[in-house]
This record gives sequence, structure tokens and C-alpha cells, in this order.
Amino acid sequence: MRKTLLSITLLALATTGFIGCSKTREWNREQRKEMREALRDYRKMVYLDDLTDAEFVLFADDVAETLENSYPVYTTFVTMPGMSDTVDVVVVTTIVDELNADAHNMRHIYPYNYLVAQGVLPAGLDHGQQRSFYKCFANKVNSTYSTMTQFFNAVLADTTNKSQIRRLESQCANDLFDWTITEVDVIETVD
Repeated sequence: MRKTLLSITLLALATTGFIGCSKTREWNREQRKEMREALRDYRKMVYLDDLTDAEFVLFADDVAETLENSYPVYTTFVTMPGMSDTVDVVVVTTIVDELNADAHNMRHIYPYNYLVAQGVLPAGLDHGQQRSFYKCFANKVNSTYSTMTQFFNAVLADTTNKSQIRRLESQCANDLFDWTITEVDVIETVD
């Protein structure tokens, strides 16, 4: 009987300790608000800049929830080395998960104005022409990359005009608008 009472007491203490710890491990309302405000700095990224305010709030909620689930102790999270790198990875991963390489979402990561400025598309395309381009582009991306990880790595490596993504964009522009991208090598000589 004594062992049973001792076991019940220990079990009750352990349960109380577990419940007490889980309450302190959750992020409080102020901490969640602070994280969402910190995520506003990411709004200048191409994909996020194109979102409406309501879409951005949903995006920030997804990122904050992922971080809270992965790092339930807020004070440990904000003081850990590499915290900003962790936030960067979660932000980019959430963007890639949302894109899923369909025509509607590809316009967020490669906006029309950006593609015009880069010389990929001609200026003055109407909505239907832009939609045709993004549909073509999404289909090429889906047939080129079999996994989201491959697409994610291609997006991160897309820093030059000779990247695979740039070639896919150029192929669609050429197919749809007879728009050919010509690369010109500039050789600088010093006398």
C-alpha cells in the first residue's frame, strides 16, 4: 500500500512538473507578436513583396508557428547562435512550399516587372500573355525538377543569366512571343 501511495505521489509530481514545464515552454502572446514584427523585414524579398497584406499575415503566421513548434522555449531560441540563419531557412522553405511551381505562384518569385528589367520578357504584355508565360514556365519547371528540393536549390543558385531557370524562362519567352535572348560577351581591354 505504501509503495502504491508513493508511486501515485511521484506520478502526480511528474505530471504536475510536465504540465508546469509545458506552460512555460509555450511562446506567450508578446513573443509571438515580436516574431511576426521581426518577419516584416523579410517583406522586401521578391516573393513576399508581391503578397497582399492579408497574404503576408498568413505567411508570417506559418513561419512563426513552424519556429514555435521547432523551438518551444522562446528565450532559448532567441539567444541561440545562428538564430537569424534558422529564421532565414524557415522563411525560404515556407516560400518554396507555397510555390509548388504552379503558374499562379511562379509570378510571385519571378514577377513580370523583374523579368522585363532582366530582359527576359518584352514590356507591354497583357494579362493573358503573362498568364501564358507563367503557365509555360511552371510546366517547364515541373518537368525539369522532380522534387521541391531540386527546385529550391535551383532558386538559391539562380544568380546568373546562364542558370537553368533563366534558360527555362528564355525558352518560354521565345516559344510564346518570338522573343530571343541574345547573350553578348563584353571583353574589356586595358591599354
